[in-house]
Amino acid sequence: MRNQMHLEFSALSQNESFARVTVAAFIMQLDPTMDELTEIKTVVSEAVTNAIIHGYDNDPNATVYISVELEDGAVHITIKDEGMGIEDVEEARQPLYTTKPELERSGMGFTIMENFMDNVDIHSTNKGTSIRMTKYLAKSKALCN
Repeated sequence: MRNQMHLEFSALSQNESFARVTVAAFIMQLDPTMDELTEIKTVVSEAVTNAIIHGYDNDPNATVYISVELEDGAVHITIKDEGMGIEDVEEARQPLYTTKPELERSGMGFTIMENFMDNVDIHSTNKGTSIRMTKYLAKSKALCN
């Protein structure tokens, strides 16, 4: 069975927790483990924060878009912005890389996403960035074995 949701909200840092909790509530129907739930909430926080801080440079008039699709025990999350994009995606994926060192950013966002999710695809142009992440939940993995 396939189920999906779409969400859009203003690019305000206080909306990051709203996004995290909303995605978590939606995926609860798959009965994830606490670790899976924590990991998904963390990657949503990282991706939304990246969109707000790096994509939009904290422009409160911009919009962040999230789509979540549940399908056969897999969680597919897409977080998009229409911001300035990432000049070099491969460089941005490197641990400790940040374009905002003055904000004391750790540069670990993509590393965290890649460690917590089974698949992370990043597409970026000068018209925005889209991050599609997939996680196969343990219960669905067990059913396949």
